[in-house]
Amino acid sequence: MRILNRSASFALVMAATLTAAVAWADNASPVGLWRNIDDARGKPRALIRITETNGALQGKVEKVFLAPGESPTCAKCEGALRNAPVVGLVILSGLKKDGGDYTGGQILDPDCGKIYSSKISLTDGGRKLDVRGFVGVSLLGRSQTWVRQE
Repeated sequence: MRILNRSASFALVMAATLTAAVAWADNASPVGLWRNIDDARGKPRALIRITETNGALQGKVEKVFLAPGESPTCAKCEGALRNAPVVGLVILSGLKKDGGDYTGGQILDPDCGKIYSSKISLTDGGRKLDVRGFVGVSLLGRSQTWVRQE
């Protein structure tokens, strides 16, 4: 009977170790669901799903949290994106791993319709994502911190 208890204990320890390793691996990549915060209001703005295809990341809006009077479309976007629904819109694209960061991509700001160069990096053990949009050099831009959703 005592051997069974030791075997059961060992199995539980192994299961916990494997579960922790899988959870850590998930947080080692920006792939997943993220919540961004509105810079002006300090409230949740959208949920963005980041996926990876052929080594490049892209982020698509899954849900928006609109303030009263806000449009659910990209009214200020140009070309084919003009008046496109924000939900389903790819706002982050072309990011590739570069050391600890992901660089070389673009980010669309649906509020102003502009596209910026972008880079991202994981922080806080993979629970947060620093997202930077900029023109030309990274110093000329702004950053947001997105929070991973479970």
